Amino acid sequence: MERPQKKSSYINNIARTIRSLWTGLRITMTHLLKSRRTQAVRAISEYNYFDGRTGIATIQYPYEMQPVPDIGRYRLHNEIDDCIVCDKCAKICPVNCIDIVPIKATEEIGKTSDGTPKRIYAATFDIDMGKCCFCGLCTTVCPTECLTMTKVYDFSVTDIREHNFAFAEMSEEEIADKKKKLEDYQKSKVSTIPVRGETDEKKPAAPKPSFKPKIKPPGPPSQPPAS
Repeated sequence: MERPQKKSSYINNIARTIRSLWTGLRITMTHLLKSRRTQAVRAISEYNYFDGRTGIATIQYPYEMQPVPDIGRYRLHNEIDDCIVCDKCAKICPVNCIDIVPIKATEEIGKTSDGTPKRIYAATFDIDMGKCCFCGLCTTVCPTECLTMTKVYDFSVTDIREHNFAFAEMSEEEIADKKKKLEDYQKSKVSTIPVRGETDEKKPAAPKPSFKPKIKPPGPPSQPPAS
């Protein structure tokens, strides 16, 4: 037969519940009073990053943004004026997100900021950030350091095709004109190469010598000296 619960145990349960509720409310009120100000936005590289962590942690994005590290890997950017269209970035890319269409120039077309001569036009230089795996290999092999990763980390779009960024500045008319100049230059070089057998002239035979070398007749055999 079960014993009836004592009245004291019932009152103890009520008191324990009130104490537990008051503890939770006290913690909530403490945080509420401390959250009247917003926390200072600091970079994680700062020495006092963990100081003053009380306050509102939510920032008013996009009006406020967290500091981005300088070595962060985010959206790629190509300074096309310094690009020599060497195609190294497209070859090393593990996901083939860089598309380059080069057009060779018939002469030097300029120099980069570090003095490297430019001899190739960039008809197409597209980077599909929808495929990019942010490995940073393309920025490592770039000889003129024109391909870099910027601090732009928020470039979300509703259409994935908008992740394809074009950096080439040539128009369709300029591309057609440069291709025609290259074809004419190649044709002119081929036309100036002599065809074997048509322009070769017969070399005259070497003249025969008009004198005969004198041959000394053999003399009498030498005799041994008398003893």
